[in-house]
Amino acid sequence: MQERFIKIYSQGRMRKIEIWEDRATGVQYLYVKEGYGIAITPLLDKKERMESRQIDK
Repeated sequence: MQERFIKIYSQGRMRKIEIWEDRATGVQYLYVKEGYGIAITPLLDKKERMESRQIDK
């Protein structure tokens, strides 16, 4: 079975910043972890719509 989410970008060690993509919808998410805190939010384009790419099925 294929993983639903794939990591497409990663940087940092103490403060980790990653971009994850949902293979089912194409929506991309920003994930930030620093210390005990974690945040995740969908990436938005200039018109404040969720950033996504076309999924081939």
